[in-house]
Order: sequence, then C-alpha cells, then structure tokens
Amino acid sequence: MQVKSYIKGEWIDRGESKDLISAVTGGPVAQMLEADLDYKGACKYARQKAGPELRKMSIHERAFKIKFLAQHLLERKEDYYELSTHTGATRQDSWIDIEGGIGSMFTLSSKSRIELSDLPYHVEGGHERLSREGTFVGQHICVPRQGVAVHINAFNFPVWGMLEKMAPCIISGMPAIIKPSPTGSYLAYKVFKDMLESNLLPEGAIQFIAADVPGDLLDHLNSQDSVSFTGSATTGQKLKSHPNIVANNVRFNLEADSLNCSILGGDVTPDMEEFDLFIKEVANEMTVKSGQKCTAIRRTIVPKERVNDVVEALKNRLQKTTVGDPGQKETRMGPLASATQVERFEQQVSSLLETTESVYSNGNGQHNGAFTNPKVLLCHRPLEVDNIHKVEAFGPMTTVMPYESNEEAIELANKADGSLVGSLFTANDDIAREVTLGCAPYHGRFMVVNRDCADESTGHGSPMPHMVHGGPGHAGGGQELGGARAVIHNMQRVALQGSPTTLTNITNQYIKGAETKEAETHPFQQYFEDLEVGEARTTDTHTVTEEDIERFADLSGDEFYAHTDPEAAERSLFGEIVAHGYFVLSRAAGLFVHPDEGPVILNYGLENLRFTNPVAPGDTIQAKLIVKRKTVRQKKAKDKFPFGIVYWDVEVTNQDDVLVAEYTILTLIKRREVLDMDIFEGNED
Repeated sequence: MQVKSYIKGEWIDRGESKDLISAVTGGPVAQMLEADLDYKGACKYARQKAGPELRKMSIHERAFKIKFLAQHLLERKEDYYELSTHTGATRQDSWIDIEGGIGSMFTLSSKSRIELSDLPYHVEGGHERLSREGTFVGQHICVPRQGVAVHINAFNFPVWGMLEKMAPCIISGMPAIIKPSPTGSYLAYKVFKDMLESNLLPEGAIQFIAADVPGDLLDHLNSQDSVSFTGSATTGQKLKSHPNIVANNVRFNLEADSLNCSILGGDVTPDMEEFDLFIKEVANEMTVKSGQKCTAIRRTIVPKERVNDVVEALKNRLQKTTVGDPGQKETRMGPLASATQVERFEQQVSSLLETTESVYSNGNGQHNGAFTNPKVLLCHRPLEVDNIHKVEAFGPMTTVMPYESNEEAIELANKADGSLVGSLFTANDDIAREVTLGCAPYHGRFMVVNRDCADESTGHGSPMPHMVHGGPGHAGGGQELGGARAVIHNMQRVALQGSPTTLTNITNQYIKGAETKEAETHPFQQYFEDLEVGEARTTDTHTVTEEDIERFADLSGDEFYAHTDPEAAERSLFGEIVAHGYFVLSRAAGLFVHPDEGPVILNYGLENLRFTNPVAPGDTIQAKLIVKRKTVRQKKAKDKFPFGIVYWDVEVTNQDDVLVAEYTILTLIKRREVLDMDIFEGNED
C-alpha cells in the first residue's frame, strides 16, 4: 500500500518513499510518499471549492451526510480491523478506534439533528429583550466560518482521532485538511480513501496530508481558519505559538496527553465490589492499547492503608495479561506502536524510577521489537515529589500514590495541573461529593463509579461523543466532542440586535413580537413545505365559566382549592376561583385545532409552557398559533409517508390582550416531497 497525499482534488504520486513499519512484525506494512505540497493552494481550494458548497446545505443536511458516511464505513470495518493489527492493536483495541470513531459520527449526526436548527446556521437559545417595549431585541446565532480546519492527529487512534474531529467540522459547514501521524497513517489513509470514494461529500471537503511534518501549512492560515491538535503538550504549545497562528488569532484547539488519575475512596475495603472494580479499571487502562491512550490512568491514588492490597491485586491481575501478537485471540496486550515509542517509554520510566520504586515489571509474553511489559511503580511521598506529576511514560504503566485524607487525595489529583480525566471509586456519596467538587477545576471529565453503575459504565478512558473531551492546564485547555457542542465549537457565534421582525427575517425563526401574517388556509390543512415561518392563525374566543372549571376538575381529578373552594380561593394569591392552567391549555387547543383530516399527523410534544396570568370565570381567552421553525425528518422504511416537525409558538391572551399562557407545540406534518436523504434506510442512530 502507498500512503499518498490528496489535495486540490488529486492524489499526489510523486515524492520520497518511506517505509511504514508494522509494530508486530517489524517489517514494512506500507510506504508513505512524502511530497513537497502546495499547502497554500490546498487551503485556498478548501475555502473556495468546498466551503461554499457546504454552507449551502442546512446543518441537518450536513449531519445526514455524516450519518450516511458512517454507514458506508461501517460496511467496510473488517478491512480496517485487519490493517489495524499492524498498529499493535488487539481486536478490542481496534474496536475502540474503528467502531468508536464511526459510532462518534452517528452520535454527533443524531445530536446535531435533534438539538440544532435545520438551517445553514444555528439559532441559539431564546431571544433577549433589550428594551422596555420589546421593539429592540437580541438573538445569538452560530454561523459557519469561511475558512478551513486543519486537523493534526496523534498516532494512537488513527481512525477515531480523525473521525471525531472531522464529523462536527463538516456538520458545522467547514472543510478539513487531515494530517495523521505517519505511525499508523496507513489505517487513516484507508478510511480516508473510502470516505472519498463514497462521493457523499462535496469535492474539497476533506484533504489528506501524508507527511512527517506539515511543511509551511500553518503559514497560510487566517482568522477564519482553525487548527485542532492532539499529541504531546510540548509539540502542541510549539504549534500554538507559531507566529502566524498568534498574529492572525487562528483558533487553536489543543488536546494534550496528561497524567490522569484514579482514586480509591477511603471507604473502600478489599472485600467490597468497588475495590475489585478499581483494580480492574486500573489494569485495563494500563493494557488497553498497551497504555497508549491520552486518557490512561498514570497515577493510582489510594488510601495509605490500602497500598499493599492494591499493589498485590494489580500484580495478580497483570500476571494474567498475555502480551503478544494482537492478531491472536488469547493476546490481551499487543506491542507499542513502534520501536521509537518503546525507546521513549523506557526512558520515561527510567526517569520516574529516580523517585519511585518498581513493584511490578514482569510480563507474560514477548519482550523483543516494539513489545514491552506492564509496569507498576510506587511513590511513598507523592506530595513531595514533582516528576511523578509531570513526567508521563506513554505506555503500560501506572504509579501508586498513598494518601491519608480526602483533602490529600484532592491535592494529589490536582498536582498534575490539569488532566483529561480523573475517576473515583467509592460507595460513599459524601466522599464522592467532596472529592469530585475538589477535583473538578483541574479535570475535563470526572467519572464516579460504584456497584450501581459499574455494569453499564463505559470506563475511565473512554471519551463519549455525547460528553466534552479535553482538559485544563497541562491537558491543553481545549475541548472537543460534547454532542451538538462539538459542532458549535467550529462555528462563529454572532450576537444579532434589531427589531423582532427584522431578526425573524434574518434568522428564519419566529421571534416573539415580530409581525405575523394571517394564514388564508388553516395551518393544520397545509403540508410541511407550504408552511412559512411567521405564518399565524388567530382563533375565535371563548369565555370561561364556573361550569367549565367544575367540569374540568371533575374530569381531571384536580380539585386543588384554588379551583374548587371559594372561601380558600379568596385567601389565596388570586383572591378568587381561577381556572386550571391545563384547562386553559386544553381549551386553547380546542380553539386552534382543525377537526378535519389533513396533513397534520399528531402532536409530538410541548415545550417551555408558562402560565403567566390567572384566568377567572368571566374572562375571555383567545389563542394565536404561529409557525416558529421547521425541521425535516428522515423517512424510515416503517413510515407510511415522509414528514417533518413544525414548532408552533402559541400565545393565549385574555379580553384585555394580556398574555395568560405561552408555549411551543411540536407537530408531525406530512411532506409532499421525498428527499435524497429518505433513500438511505437503516436503524436510527
């Protein structure tokens, strides 16, 4: 296999060939063709060719592209598993990288379609009233940036690292230039090539750099561009301080390896489930991906009286870890990614041994080539030693550190000055609260495990696409993933100000106070495509009677005194009998719902309900139904017809035009058109 660059719409077939070495056999598995590339042209191509095409689509259309791309890759996963073995990964290791990356695409696509606007941009949150009469308002929107995103990925997760960055970037409307680490780049290349051949993305949306160092790429970035880097803190800080990055304020997201910790709670004894769970987690984080994870547990913080118990339990578990060919079923841990990584790992362990003692370094398997063995170190005075909180040996190792109090455990956990993830194993929720809140400022993620959640826990070292991934200080201060947040990270937030009508026209989402247009045809008799944002239906009126209130109390069983007891109601906040809020809600529905069969399928939900003023017998209510926003839903095989979701703003007022209730109703409404996305069927992610 030749690993080549793909820029400006073509594969680059020239350059110097370099062998890419299998971590298992020590022989070449592929050749990387490193060329002198036109990085300035690549950036320009992405901005001018792909950028406008992506920005024409809505966020949901772009998200569907990512979903279909994930389906495309999933069908080819066995090809990736076969190749992944050469990176030193076992089947389980490869599952985290390959299906973890593809699964992230599914999740990010789904969360984006659920939480973000079905527009080229996202209308974020509600509007802000900036004036007394409400004629001047504010609204935040997040728009696509008109640049290119450069993704510089680490060697340890060739697939996941590429896909978890690329997916939200494309959904945001921004093309990407992907630069993997040469180590394992043959796997990233294979996945990239399949993405390109799917023809699902516009030309220029993704480009690929096969190189050790990305030349003068950073020199050609501007303020609309961004860089996301995963790797060592030293390299990340060097790139982040690049003169052009600084001069143009180019967005730079740094996710650096960190000395993550796991804490055994002071309440846990060896006979408790939490103790076994802790030992299992520490050992797993040492051996999964051979400890080559930015989230691995480097510091094992345990009560002083439990040190011997923990060390012995880790020894017993690690003795059962078979090190060898990752292609063999019995193998639990493969080699490091390269001989270079082994050399670095041994150097880092040697540095740590200057202030610690080795309590376990035996192995059960191969010892040559890129293979190494799990190692457990012990530091007796961790508060007095700095290098155990600064030097990271990137491989299968951890350092055990004793503590004497919760305060000391927190101090040790935070001593690394920022990590991607910390974890705590305890059955005591008071300890959980104290330690978690004490550690939270220094950790990007904090996992608390006990027997109640252990069976379904995804583990200390697994960044989930629903949750943010990143950490402060030494961990880089960056942030990735986090569901729809991952998309917003790549966009530009703009604070709009103006009249409600003007901002409604700009955003294509109704803002309260904007002018509306009365529908000539009842909205419930119109198809999805026919409904326009701002279109309204003002209903007839209804005068509320005491009989209405009595009948509703009888029907609902809600006999709260304010609705049924005149004497008690007189002493209440209202001073008289008032109608149930849910009567007002129900009667308003009766006013605006059209009884005849039509495109409306069903009521899908209700959001942001507020009862703003009481309704008493004799008050006359009226409702106004306004099209707030629309979202297309993909037609599934089980659906009889295609449809979309319409969000209706409902305002209920009384005879004095005073607002008594407001809320948003969601309805499913038939579409006339079958769209391209409807032809892709499969299980909903």
